[in-house]
Amino acid sequence: MTGAIIAIAIVLIVVGGITASVVAYFRLQRHRADAEAMASYRKLAEEAVARQASVDAQLAEINERVKVVESLLRSVD
Repeated sequence: MTGAIIAIAIVLIVVGGITASVVAYFRLQRHRADAEAMASYRKLAEEAVARQASVDAQLAEINERVKVVESLLRSVD
């Protein structure tokens, strides 16, 4: 009877170890995929910031041109 209990305990320990290893492996794979996704999001955010700076510069230039045109129109009146 005790031999059967010891055998069952050993089998349960081995199965538990294998299960824990498989769970840890898939958790690691999910973490790697999340890290890749975050890296691509970070790159996308950096590109968006650069483009936003470019748009801000263009908008400032257009704003200055509009001010010049407005002053020109006011001087004509």
